[in-house]
Formats: sequence, structure tokens, C-alpha cells
Amino acid sequence: MAEQQQDQDNPITQSPFELRLPPDRVRALIEGRDSDPFAVLGPHSVAGGWRVVAMDFGAREMSIATVEGVFPMQPVAGADGLFACFLPEPMPYLLRGTDGETEWEHEDPYRFGPVLGQIDEYLIGEGTHHQLWKALGAHVISHQGVRGTHFSVWAPNARRVAVLGDFNNWDARRHGMRRRGTTGVWEIFIPNIGNGSPYKFSITGAHGEPLPEKADPVGFGAEHPPATASVVRNLAGHKWSDDQWMQTRSEAQNIKAPISIYEVHLGSWRRVADDDNRPLSYLEHARDLIPYVKDMGFTHLELLPVSEFPFDGSWGYQPVGLYAPTIRFGTPEEFRSLVEAAHEAGIGVLLDWVPGHFPSDAHGLARFDGTALYEHADPREGFHQDWNTLIYNYGRREVSNYLTANALYWLQEYHVDGLRVDAVASMLYRDYSRKDGEWVPNIHGGRENLEAIEFLRGVNTVAYGEVPGIMTVAEESTAFPGVSRPVDAGGLGFGFKWNMGWMNDTLSYIQHEPVHRSHHHNQLTFGLVYAFSENFILPISHDEVVHGKGSMIEKMPGDVWQKFANLRAYYGFMWTHPGKKLLFMGCEFAQWKEWNHDASLDWHLLDDPRHKGVQSLIRDLNNLYRELPALHRRDNVPEGFSWIEGGAAQESILAYARYGEDGDAPVVAVCNFTPVPRHGWRVGLPRDGKWKLRLNSDAGVYGGSNMPTTPVTTADGDAWHGYDQSALIDLPPLSVLIYEAV
Repeated sequence: MAEQQQDQDNPITQSPFELRLPPDRVRALIEGRDSDPFAVLGPHSVAGGWRVVAMDFGAREMSIATVEGVFPMQPVAGADGLFACFLPEPMPYLLRGTDGETEWEHEDPYRFGPVLGQIDEYLIGEGTHHQLWKALGAHVISHQGVRGTHFSVWAPNARRVAVLGDFNNWDARRHGMRRRGTTGVWEIFIPNIGNGSPYKFSITGAHGEPLPEKADPVGFGAEHPPATASVVRNLAGHKWSDDQWMQTRSEAQNIKAPISIYEVHLGSWRRVADDDNRPLSYLEHARDLIPYVKDMGFTHLELLPVSEFPFDGSWGYQPVGLYAPTIRFGTPEEFRSLVEAAHEAGIGVLLDWVPGHFPSDAHGLARFDGTALYEHADPREGFHQDWNTLIYNYGRREVSNYLTANALYWLQEYHVDGLRVDAVASMLYRDYSRKDGEWVPNIHGGRENLEAIEFLRGVNTVAYGEVPGIMTVAEESTAFPGVSRPVDAGGLGFGFKWNMGWMNDTLSYIQHEPVHRSHHHNQLTFGLVYAFSENFILPISHDEVVHGKGSMIEKMPGDVWQKFANLRAYYGFMWTHPGKKLLFMGCEFAQWKEWNHDASLDWHLLDDPRHKGVQSLIRDLNNLYRELPALHRRDNVPEGFSWIEGGAAQESILAYARYGEDGDAPVVAVCNFTPVPRHGWRVGLPRDGKWKLRLNSDAGVYGGSNMPTTPVTTADGDAWHGYDQSALIDLPPLSVLIYEAV
């Protein structure tokens, strides 16, 4: 009776010599429509032993090789490619096949049990699997004593999922996956598949409809675009040598530290002209870029998105493979080498991270399992009109988990030191760039995207809580309160926020002819009204030198000499203004052309002393900024700044003091934004005694006029500008002077 029940429970009606399956089940198997191939294929306990069913469409004959001998398999009647045999007891085996001319032997993927455990299933279902990438994706492992790759993907509304690759001739009928409970996760272990193997998922929708082949949402590698398959990449085994940096990086990344960021697009920083103008690889960037960043005095390197993306023109801001460093410059292991080289040089690495939207490419996340899985179904919530992209459904716990885990993935697997989150404003507001009627209010009838707000708070809480010493940065252009305030204080929890208002105002000011600047003086001073409301970074980013905006040097008015002088003065103002610094590549040597993502920077310009001078100025500003505590320790508090003269609009002069902590010497910056020299200009100083000129943007070494100035002045004059003492100084045209109390 027990044997009869066992037989009824198994979909196979068996005897030692024949196999009978319902015809519809046979057709589903051989046509690649069966949603549970593990219920039929592989070994199954039956009365008197074990039945093994195998599928191989290229075989005329098949057999099973075991330590006990070779067992011939019988073809299943009416099912070409399906074979079965009976084993007296469970045992490891290999499948052997022949087409009459060629013989082959391989492991049977259907003889292997599940890999994912119950804890993985529970955490995935709960949306709290912070190391999701260790459960999903393609992992090279040993399973039941055999080396191969475990594939796992979330597709809860799919009827069937299979793995495609060179290993099965991209045949969707083979390697159908096992569904794991109610989590919506599918998995299979495929023996003898290893590092470098391309693959995709074949997904059948809930109603049996075939879907476009999909790349792995948690794939660790990808093919070179325009090819779209994922690639198996083994992440295990890297031995990091950056312990010293990792243990001390918090000292270089807190609000009191000097943070000066060099923003880089890896595809166009430098190209190899004699090799088809190709961009440098990760390893070549480690060799060339990192020493340059260090020599220039920058503390951090920020990379435009490196997550795999299909379209070069998106610069990486429309990623498809969030877990895959783009293959354009090398493998994941080589990207790790770039990060490691930066750390060995004492340079932090920040990545631009894009959790705000994703492209609608057919091989990507869009309608991944035939439904709006990662995105909203309603385009009023799920479609970005500006970028023709899809918006993540942050209210779905699995989607929020997917993105949160991705942030941790870069921080943990690649030792990245921080994430700059792109387009935060577009995430915070449901009506972002939409007209009335084109958006859906939140549950309270408001415009705030409550789910995105909670997601951002959660990401920052988890990132800072689980990865010591990191920093997160928001590119956020509105007045949303508390972006860089702790979550427990009602903020979003970012460490820093880009000061977009400062950038827009000051760039607008500096583009005016000097004769008109007196009417726009407030554009330089207004930033100090709110300068300490957030932990700000002052950004001159890639967005300011592209799409017809002109390069930084082209923005400047006047003749060529005045253009360079204006730019040098602007940089002097920026480096002495409260806030951390960010400068896009090429801006540091005044490239004339707008940035072009398809071309190298114009490094030949450094043969011109004027461009070399601007580069030298940036280097010296960085070094001075790091050396003088008054320029960085109190960037985010009012006590770090005081106006000396903020109202000299007619003269277009600014003077202000910067302060560090007790015992730190104060610094005074005096800015002259007209081409008129100011001789004997009296400036109030916050301390008596001697003041040393530490930097003059008009110096000859920077390409300036080299107008004589006093290298050391003494604050022994009359009370002035609200201070008890003052000094007379000479202000060169279009210049910034930086004095330190000595």
C-alpha cells in the first residue's frame, strides 16, 4: 500500500522497463513549457528503487555512468530527446549521450538539490536580505562535490524560468529552473559552468506568453555593449591590501575633514590615440589617473556611474546592470584593483549611484516577469518623461531591498568609500517635472513621494550602520529639509548634499561682464544665508560643462587674459567658501571645449602656460585647503565663517574670515571681481599681528599679471569692518588673496 501511494504521488508511472507520462506533460517538457521540470527530470524515488529521467535533444542514445557500472537509458515513447532508466539505489552519476557519431558525457543538473536555504527565502520574502547578491545572481560554487554555477533570480509572476547560454546553445527548453516556495525566486545549479560564461534568463509570463530574454538583475558581469547578456563573474578570492585605509578612512570623510573631489568619466578622461582612440582600462586608470589625482591634491575620486549600461550617451546614468561594473574598462577584479590603487595613494573613491530610474530596454528590468515588477504599472507614477525611463516602485519591499542591497554591494564587495545618489529631487516629489493631472498624489494628497523618502532613509541608515567610515552624498536641488541630517532627527540621513543653489548663483554672477556685477552682488553673498543648513559640497560637475552650457573658461567674460583671470578668481572664491569641493575633470586646466564623452580631454593644452597656470592653481588650492584647518574644520557651522566686507557691491569686492577650532590660525580671503587694481584697500582683520599671504590667484606662476602685493602685512591700523585692527593691502585685478594669521 505504501508503494502504491508513492507511485501515485510521483508524476511518473514507472516500471524497470518503461516510462509513461501524460501526453500534455511530455509536450510541455520537450517544448520548454513545463513550469516544474524538477518534478520529472533527474532522480526520483519510486517503488523498488530510483527512476532517472534526462532530456537531451541532440542524443539518439543515452546511458548513465556510475561507480556501479553503466546503465542504458530508454527513449520515452513519443518524446524525442527524453530518456529514462531505473537505478536500484541513489548514487552519483554522469549522463552519456551519442548522436551515432560523437559521444559526450556531462553532469545532470536535475540531480542536484536546492542551494538557497530557508533563511534566504525568509529574508527575501520579508525584503530585508541586506546581502541579497549572495543569494541571487550567478555564483561559482561547489555543490554536492561538483564545481559549477548556481543561478538564482526573482520572477514571482513567471510561469517558467530557464537559463540560456553557450552551454545549452541558448535553447530555452533546457535548464528550466526550480521555483522556491512563495518568494518568487527560481534557482538551478548547472555543473561545469564557470567564470566568463555569458547567460540570460528565458521567462514565460503568467499566461504562458514568451517574454524577451532578460539579463540578470543581480548579474556581476555583462557582455560588451551592444551585446546584452550577463556574464558569470566569480567575486570570491580577492585578497585586499587596503586595511590601513579602511580602518582610518572615517577621518578623511567626516564633516571636519578636507574633502576635495575630482569627478571623472572613465570613458573620456584620457584615451589611447594610437589604439583606435580607446579609453583607458581600469588597470591603466590605476596606473595613470590615481597618481594624477594624488599629485593634484584631491582627496577623493568620484566616478560617473560604473554600473553596466547599454547606451554610451547616457554616461552611465541609465544603468541596466546595477551589480556589474561596466566591462567597457575591464572585469570586476580589475575594477577592484583601481579602487585598491586609490586607497594605497590615500584617495577615497565615490561612485555615482542611480536608484532613481532605469531604462526600458527589453533585456533589462522593464516588465521583467511580464508584469510591472520593479516599476509602477501606472505611468503617472512609473515613467520619467524627462529621460524616457522607468521609476522604481519603492513601496514594494523586494524592490527596496534590491536597491538597498545594491548600495551595500558596492560598499562591501568593492570597498567603495561612498555613494553620490543621483537625481534625489526626482525621487522626493511625485510631481517632479510633471504638469497637473500627470501625477498621482500620496495617501495624504500631497506631492511628496513618501515611499522614496522612506527608502532613502533606510538606505542611509543601513549603509552607515553596517559599513564603518563611509559617506553618502545627495544630488538634491530643492529646499527639501534635512537632507544631510540624521534619520533619527527627521532627516534623510545623507552625510552631505550638493549645494546646487550656490553653484547656479555663482556661475550666473561670474558670467556677467565685470561692469555689471555690482547689480548681481547678492548672487555671491546669498549662499551664506543657508550655507550651514546642510553639510554642503560645492559642485562644479559634468552637468555644467555640457549640452551647450560651455566649458568653465568659455563661461568667463572678457578677452582671453580676463577669461583666465576670472576663472582663477572664481576657483579662489570656491576653495575659500564654506563647503567641501567638487570639480569635474578638465575644469582643473581650463579646457576650452565642452566635455565630450566620446573624446579624451585636451591634455595638449597644458603646453600653454595659461592652462598650466590654472592647473597649478588648483593644485595649490587643494594643498592649502588641506593644510589650513580654518578652511575645512568648520565648513558646516556658522562659527567657521564671518563676513569682513560683504556689501561692497560697487567695487565687486568680498572679504571674509574662516575659522577652525581653538588654536587654529584664522584665514582671510579678499576677492576682487573687477579688472581694476585696488591699491591701499583697507581690510579689517580678526586678529592683530602679522598676516602672511598664502596664495595670490594673480601670481605669475598661475598666468596672472603678477602685480606686486605685500607678502606679509601687519594688522596694526585703525578699527575697520567691525574689527579692532586693520591693514592696507593691494588687490590685483580679478584676483583672490588668501592670508593666514601667523
